[in-house]
Amino acid sequence: MKNYFIRFRPFLLFLGKFLLSYIVMIVLYQMYLNQYDEKFFEVDGITKMVANHAKFFLEIFNYDITLTPRRSEAAIKMAVNKDFLVRIIEGCNAVSVMILFAAFVVAFSGKLLKTLLFIILGIILIHILNVIRIGLLCLGLLYYPQYEHVLHDIVFPLFIYGVVFALWVIWINKFSFYAKKTPQS
Repeated sequence: MKNYFIRFRPFLLFLGKFLLSYIVMIVLYQMYLNQYDEKFFEVDGITKMVANHAKFFLEIFNYDITLTPRRSEAAIKMAVNKDFLVRIIEGCNAVSVMILFAAFVVAFSGKLLKTLLFIILGIILIHILNVIRIGLLCLGLLYYPQYEHVLHDIVFPLFIYGVVFALWVIWINKFSFYAKKTPQS
């Protein structure tokens, strides 16, 4: 049994750090969400911020954007040019993606400052891309409503998770303690 732990030590360390950091961040996020009363359909502050940033993004391109709270669920209705297109809920704010991203980086940690800086910059990038994703989804639904399923369930998740995967690859190969240190010729 001891040989098993020695042989698989790197994997077990990765798994332990990933699970621990993921669970801690999920618990903290759930504590944050518990401040909002679902019975009264309160929308959390992060989701409101994402909706406002998506509004700002679309207004850059001269679209008339209206955000209103939904009365039947914890969501924000977004209308483009007076046409209600999407509802933005807690799951749209990409925090779960950010937590997954950060937990993976922690699991393949590098130097503390580089790790923290990469996580912060990665979260900022994910947020910006998520805001753009919501804006482009609105425009896609405005002009191509027949592709709602493909846009919402396939194209945009593939894009956001693709970027996260690319960030992980960059992190592992360039900054983590596992990065190969080869002399340049």
